[in-house]
Amino acid sequence: MNNPLIKIIIEEDGNTTYQMVTFDIEVVARLTGGIAPTISYMYNDNDVTDDIRAIRFHHDNPASYIEDYASFQQMLYEKEQRAINELYETLTIKPKNMSTAKQLLWSFFLLFLVMLPVFVVMLIN
Repeated sequence: MNNPLIKIIIEEDGNTTYQMVTFDIEVVARLTGGIAPTISYMYNDNDVTDDIRAIRFHHDNPASYIEDYASFQQMLYEKEQRAINELYETLTIKPKNMSTAKQLLWSFFLLFLVMLPVFVVMLIN
């Protein structure tokens, strides 16, 4: 597989091993339409999303020939979750740093605001 994220190492005895070039990949989540976020992968200010997908969706299991793929995959998963959480935190309307009780009250307040027009119509009729 010819992928810039995979380093081919030929050992002295002639065995070929594969390793990931870097673990320094930035993961960015953004909404481009719909409800599912789009995740992009950046390395040295270059988009490596297609390279990551080529590794993940290759017909051979990447863990079978890339030595440090499991730790690479775990690192990517953690960064993906963090990026998605950060995206949703920027889109949420709940105030930050609230206790559980205040978050519950905030949810009921929002529900009341949303249902207020319905209550007004019911009172008028």
